[in-house]
Amino acid sequence: MRIKKLEGKEIAIVAMGESQLDFHLSKSHSVEYDEIWGINAMAGITECDRTFMLDPASRFLDSDAAGSQTGIMTKILLNNTGPIYTCELDPRCPGLVEYPLLEVVRETKCSYLNNTVPFAIAFALYNKVKKINLFGIDFTYKGNLHFAEAGRACVEFWLAKCIENGMIVSVAPRSGLLDTDAPIYEKIYGYHRLDDPTVVLVDEDTDEFFTMGYNEYVSVLEEKHRSEGEIVNTVNTPPEAKRY
Repeated sequence: MRIKKLEGKEIAIVAMGESQLDFHLSKSHSVEYDEIWGINAMAGITECDRTFMLDPASRFLDSDAAGSQTGIMTKILLNNTGPIYTCELDPRCPGLVEYPLLEVVRETKCSYLNNTVPFAIAFALYNKVKKINLFGIDFTYKGNLHFAEAGRACVEFWLAKCIENGMIVSVAPRSGLLDTDAPIYEKIYGYHRLDDPTVVLVDEDTDEFFTMGYNEYVSVLEEKHRSEGEIVNTVNTPPEAKRY
């Protein structure tokens, strides 16, 4: 059954990748979300309105198969009152709620769910959320080209479904998801090899896509910064960082 109060809301989905830092930065700059949804151990790091942990609780309570996450997940499962969406209930865990699997796959007409994050995204789509902000969902890192976690394709597939259904999708700036952390002049294959690479932008007023050369883009950006520039008294405290 859908949760009516989620319709039209803005949600932050926070996992444990490096770009979770952008979530904490956003909160420190007074950014508000209607709800915060945590993936697995994130429920032990920040206060979450909902948690998604699709493994059975026994994986954490009866074994050390989860490695270093075993301790924090055990604490969460035994004490968190939820809701924690999962695949089966366990009498030892007061917050567990069965994920509405059949309802979600019937409504979205898709059962491609190969890691925990897509379950949260599909849940947002099922409940007609207006906007999702993704943090800590990285899978790959620029500093280690030989390391990648499985599941990125499934996540990006569900994000495409969300976008096609009119949902707004925002990705943490330091995340590789949807190539968000790639330089703007490298985002469009082939065009990135031109002497003046083509960049694709969105008009903030009309939401329409348009293109321009990278050199023109840099000039426009510099002019905008000049026109919006402020004179800062050097005896004042330095401006706060806003890379979130």
